[in-house]
Amino acid sequence: MNNLIRIGLALLSACAVLLVLSACDATDRQGAETNKPLRISVFAQQDTGQNLKTNEFSRLLEQKFNVSFDWKTIPYEGAKEKRQISLANGHYPDSYILTSYIDQFSQADVVRYGKQGIFYPLNDLIDQYAPHIKAAFEKEPELRALNTAPDGNIYGLGAFSDCFHCSYPYKLWMNDKWLKKLGLDLPKTTEQLREVLRAFKYGDPNGNGLPDEIPLSGSTEEFGVRVLPYLMNGFVYDDDRTYLNVADGKISLAAEKPEWREGLKYVKSLYDEGLIDIGAFTQNADAFQKLGENAETQILGAGMAMHPAIFVNTGPGNKRGSDYAPVPPLQGPHASYTVFYPSGIMPGAKFVITDKASPEARVALIRIADYLYTPEGQANGEIGKEGIDWRRPDQGEQALDPEIPAQFASITPKEGEPPHNTRWSGMGHFYMPKSYRNSWVQDMDIFSPNGYERRLFQATKRYVGHEPKEYFPMWSVWIDGENADEVSILQSNIKNEIDQSAMEFITGQLDLEKDWQSYVERLKSLGSDRYVGIMQQAYNQWLTDKNTK
Repeated sequence: MNNLIRIGLALLSACAVLLVLSACDATDRQGAETNKPLRISVFAQQDTGQNLKTNEFSRLLEQKFNVSFDWKTIPYEGAKEKRQISLANGHYPDSYILTSYIDQFSQADVVRYGKQGIFYPLNDLIDQYAPHIKAAFEKEPELRALNTAPDGNIYGLGAFSDCFHCSYPYKLWMNDKWLKKLGLDLPKTTEQLREVLRAFKYGDPNGNGLPDEIPLSGSTEEFGVRVLPYLMNGFVYDDDRTYLNVADGKISLAAEKPEWREGLKYVKSLYDEGLIDIGAFTQNADAFQKLGENAETQILGAGMAMHPAIFVNTGPGNKRGSDYAPVPPLQGPHASYTVFYPSGIMPGAKFVITDKASPEARVALIRIADYLYTPEGQANGEIGKEGIDWRRPDQGEQALDPEIPAQFASITPKEGEPPHNTRWSGMGHFYMPKSYRNSWVQDMDIFSPNGYERRLFQATKRYVGHEPKEYFPMWSVWIDGENADEVSILQSNIKNEIDQSAMEFITGQLDLEKDWQSYVERLKSLGSDRYVGIMQQAYNQWLTDKNTK
């Protein structure tokens, strides 16, 4: 009996051990499952030389938040159309993280997809899991207004960059070396510009004896590279977005005014003389840069850009980047305006969470966005990795704003060094207030690689005050949900007609005498009066809300 008891006890003990081991094994498996990275699909635009799958900042976020990104990437070219298609087929990802100056969701998109339930409201997520976003909204009321739809929901986040040089994006950068060689000054009027461009074309300023100079060029994107807005602003205010003017509170369409026609006639006259490159109306920024960096000899006299690094190398070893000086807004027959967007803010959303995201994915995504609202997160996302792309300041180094302590310093890449693939660049632009932007170390030498921001700061001062007294504040005015879809279609169709017809008038495919009236009638048939009426209503509501706060 004792033996039987001992055997029984042994069997019970063995079973107990097996049960414990089994339980432990289950616990281990459960723990392993718990620690497994959460798979999140993200739609993003990817620059050349960038690989978001192997990107250092992508990996940092994956480790920090225990996620695994499933990237759905597209190139910069054709970004808007590809984004629209991605939603139209219904097979969209958990989130979109876009580069606002390449393409992002418009306010109308935000309202429409929010109303349809495709964009998940972020209000509760921000309250519970995003203390830095919440604090930023409290500190910057404009930021909250920028992101809050008329129904009170926050369906997405726009890029907030208190960027002084971005506020005046359409700058003309002129080859100062050529000016000096030809004994000329920077032009002050639209007619003086004509004379300078003629001198560039016929005066052989590059000294090679060949007629290879291109007096003026640009490209077709929306980061200050389009030639028409800068030139048109000597005639009538052209914001290059809404094409709306405001006078005594009344909204009108700039692109059907006699002054617009006069401006097109002026630009056409430059084009007809070969003073503006045809590529300015057709090429992308890569082609534009090839002109600025032409291998054989310098051929570009002037370029349109928010900053010259868009079309010429301003980094280490640059041979031409220091040659270009900013030309202040030109005095035309009727005006001397410049395009103005306060702090570079663009309405709409660069970050959204869709209804495809699981509850766990929503939390992870808002935490990632919240990290990008911290100075460190912003530096890692925008600039790159500490010790490779940026460092802590040395004693005595001065920030862009000398009144605040320096917090960050860029590390200049070596000449010929390939891209590090350590950052998200513009895709990482989430929250850059002055306290962050102006805390970066900047050399006093504005032509050194680490003095570039100071150079832009000084250049932009030449544009301040040239914005009209009244303008349509597209970054603050929301269209109500009932009209959002209609306005989106109207604005897209009207803008396409204005842009296409402007190019055709300038290049001679349309005649400014014979075809002007039919152009205006086409705008009317596309609903320009309805468009202006809805925008007037929205503007009136914005004024009312502003005056009652």
